[in-house]
Order: sequence, then C-alpha cells, then structure tokens
Amino acid sequence: MTAAADRKWFAAVASLESCVLCGCAGQQVAHRNEGRGMGQKSDAHMTAYLCASCHHEIDNGRELGRDERRALMDRAIVRTHDALIKSGRLTLT
Repeated sequence: MTAAADRKWFAAVASLESCVLCGCAGQQVAHRNEGRGMGQKSDAHMTAYLCASCHHEIDNGRELGRDERRALMDRAIVRTHDALIKSGRLTLT
C-alpha cells in the first residue's frame, strides 16, 4: 500500500469502538510482529484493534507461549477485518 492508503487503513482501524479480543476501551492499532526485526513494522493491513492489556500480552506476555501469542494476534487481525467489513468501513470489491 502507499503511505496515503496506510494512513486511511490506520484511521479506519482506529475508528472501531472496542478491543476486538476483550471488548475493553482504550485501544491501540497493533502491528503483527512475526517475521520482523527491531523497528520494522508489518504491512498496514496486518494490524488489529487492541486494548493496551491485550497488545502487551501478545507482544510481551509471559502467560502464553510464542505460538499461542501468534495465533491470538492472527485471530485479532481477522476480527478487526470482520469488524471493519460489518461496519461498512471496509468494502470488498
């Protein structure tokens, strides 16, 4: 995507009302960090709308193993896409 398209995507994700995993307020647009080095971000469409607690658990938590955290992030990305489509913020053509 272009920088303008990335900004549009991030704005759409940030317009969601609650964390896609737990439903709490105080959300963040969280990047998928699998396969990335320090300071590198994944593509814009590989983001999820998460509260700070869920974001921390996926990125740094000790309660779940690496594979469980990755699966949880994948689920969060799918739920973010689903919420964007159902709200009309993302239209598939």
